[in-house]
Amino acid sequence: MRHSSLFSPDLAEIRFGCGLSPVLDRPVSVAAMLAGLSGPDVMARAFPIPGYDAFRPRLVAFQALVRERALARRAGAGRARQEALLRQMRAARAEALRDMSFWAGQTVLRWVHSPTGLRERLVAFWADHFTTQGRRHLYRFGVSTYVEDAIRPHLGGAFADLLIAAVIHPVMLQFLDQDSSIGPDSPVAGRAKRRLGLNENLAREVLELHTLGVDGPYGQADVRALAELFTGLDIGPDAGFRFRPGIAQPGAETVLGRRYGGGAPQLADIEAALRDLARHPATARHLARKLAVHFVADDPDPALVDHLAARYAETGGALDQVYAALLEHPAAWAPELRNVKPPFDFIASACRALALEPAQVLGREGRAVRGRILLPMALMGQRWQQPTGPDGLSESDGAWITPQGLSARLRWALSAPGRMRRDLPDPRAFVDQALGGYAPQSVRFAAGAAETRAEGVGLVLAAPAFQRR
Repeated sequence: MRHSSLFSPDLAEIRFGCGLSPVLDRPVSVAAMLAGLSGPDVMARAFPIPGYDAFRPRLVAFQALVRERALARRAGAGRARQEALLRQMRAARAEALRDMSFWAGQTVLRWVHSPTGLRERLVAFWADHFTTQGRRHLYRFGVSTYVEDAIRPHLGGAFADLLIAAVIHPVMLQFLDQDSSIGPDSPVAGRAKRRLGLNENLAREVLELHTLGVDGPYGQADVRALAELFTGLDIGPDAGFRFRPGIAQPGAETVLGRRYGGGAPQLADIEAALRDLARHPATARHLARKLAVHFVADDPDPALVDHLAARYAETGGALDQVYAALLEHPAAWAPELRNVKPPFDFIASACRALALEPAQVLGREGRAVRGRILLPMALMGQRWQQPTGPDGLSESDGAWITPQGLSARLRWALSAPGRMRRDLPDPRAFVDQALGGYAPQSVRFAAGAAETRAEGVGLVLAAPAFQRR
């Protein structure tokens, strides 16, 4: 493997990690950064978030309450009974909201304490690439459990495995309405008294966003064929994934000129199509550019994109090799900090620079996360796990540099650190803790001239040098 001679420990942690920390060492080499991806996932153990299987019973119980309340209303049950059921539903939602907020805090703590910041950055990148959110019942609070199951375990393997894990996960299926898609000529559709339809949402997003890209070499016929092939992907009564041959469209499907199925419907045909999409040259190009934009610049060096795409193609989508290609290319180490941190990344990297402990982030029983993290994020323009669409967060700097967003960042920088940590560091030392060799003289002067520690720390965090990576 070739390594760029431009490697910088500070830049490695700022651009490819979670930001500088006063208590954690900077990476010493590209090899060490990559080794951190294959080592034990110490942050998942230190700050656990449950997987989807632990969340499923709550989904089932809530869905039962929804059905029971609907039956009670149709049966003309008394007002007291209906209100009792409504209170139970509200209590379940409130509990799920508390857990979602706590898991957000755990995610921040992983960023704060991770010795392998690249792992946490890649989790965030792929979770956004395979954006999903809950659209009904308690699913909207379970996105973190999807990330634990579908994204985190597959960071360094084959992209095809990551793609399959994300696409067939129940949280993804309900988000894109796949659990309501029925093959028009399936046995179930033939027996139904009302017309059951085919839904193309998942197929379209797999082609457009997850693999080939918006300008990829596919047409509406490919979308339709893939949607028909996807029929059978479903969520069972226990809220788990299941494949139902009875709702699958019979016959073979042709996607991008390749034929799938033709015998009894089976999940293996869907997986074969997804693996072929994962290996497609357009997918290599789409993912290469997206990684370069996310980690390096809104308008990356074409040579960097070419290098990543070539390594992807050579290795059949081996993600660890693609990351190696990214980190070995000189364009990835351009010293200028160009990309603006989205709100979560800004807050989490600030917490890392402050070396906050769990209680300082979470508060008592995790109750402080909404006020300290989630509500300020929303004011900055990012709602936690609530993207505006299936294409996830914007990679454009302009999406985050708005008057309201900048105002919210400044207010948070000047007020939140003092509420979370009473013994704030000396701002003159904090400049080096937060920015290392990227601290401009103007920021050093402002930190030293501040009247209070809170003001000095806030000025460092609000500085453009800290807002970019």
